[in-house]
Parts: sequence; C-alpha cells; structure tokens
Amino acid sequence: MKKVEIKELGTKELRERLEVAQKEYVQMKINHSISPLDNPAKITQDRRMIARMKTELRMRELNNKNNPK
Repeated sequence: MKKVEIKELGTKELRERLEVAQKEYVQMKINHSISPLDNPAKITQDRRMIARMKTELRMRELNNKNNPK
C-alpha cells in the first residue's frame, strides 16, 4: 500500500487495516524467531507501513482538533 492509497482510505477503514497489520506483524516476528522467514526484509516493510498508517491517523486527529466543524 502506498501513501496515496493510505490517504484515500476512510478513518474507520484505516484503523481496521492498522489493527490487522499490527497483528500480522507481531505474528510474523514470532514466526521469525522460531524459524527464519524466506524474506526477512518483509518485517521492516511491515513496520514502516504501520508507521505510515499511524502517522496519517495522527495527522487527521490533529487536523480535526485545529479545524472543528
């Protein structure tokens, strides 16, 4: 998922995807500690994607505080 795709998502859907991504990330790290993954760089990619989603949610939160409708 790219930054543009993240920005196009609704807040509710973004939160749901973030929750799923975090669960998958934790499970992947557990699996990797037991037996090595084929592509360990996937851990880094997922961690960065989670950070992008959190950043977008935080930006939306701050914009809503500054611009109440």
